[in-house]
Amino acid sequence: MVKSALRGLTAAALLVLPLAPAPSAHAAERLPLAAAVERLPLAAESREGYERTVFRHWNAGTDPADGCNTRAEVLISEAVEAPQIGPNCQLTGGRWFSYYDATSVTSAAGLDIDHMVPLAEAWDSRASAWTARRREAYANDQGAEASLVAVTARSNRSKSDQDPATWMPPAPDEAVRCTYAAQWVGTKLRWGLAVDDTELAALRDVTGGCPLEAVAYEPAM
Repeated sequence: MVKSALRGLTAAALLVLPLAPAPSAHAAERLPLAAAVERLPLAAESREGYERTVFRHWNAGTDPADGCNTRAEVLISEAVEAPQIGPNCQLTGGRWFSYYDATSVTSAAGLDIDHMVPLAEAWDSRASAWTARRREAYANDQGAEASLVAVTARSNRSKSDQDPATWMPPAPDEAVRCTYAAQWVGTKLRWGLAVDDTELAALRDVTGGCPLEAVAYEPAM
């Protein structure tokens, strides 16, 4: 994963990254949250033409032979206690932790798989110009830990398609906001997605309370 690939970066290297040119295609990056926010391209958003069906999901996942679609594979990967996997990838038992609202969940049915940057928000932020194949890759992205997150259904539906200007996780721990902002920014950088003025202002505001937070990402192929 990206995290393990970046462990060798020195503190000195991190300090100069904000001044470096934009990364080359597919190069792994790690930099402070505040610097990462400033790398986001700024653009107006447009919802024109959006339909959820233009992002095909869930597909057969990373291993089509295992009988589990992307949703099930994410649930298996993120389980705190592994579920039993039955015929047709039916999951029973197991336990998950929804970090958005600091809630433990013991039934896969009580979870949604959240797109860190919602599909509608991705469309607004440049995905409208993508091919259908790239939109499918985005909607089923298991190449980065933050792209798809297992969370309680209620927290996911509270978030809906909002960006950080209007929604942040309700968990009481302030560190959760820092984690969420870093994962949001990392996802946008991974996929070359833009931010609008209000989103950028909200992200800049969050960074003030997260001086030690870092963003790790690898541009999607």
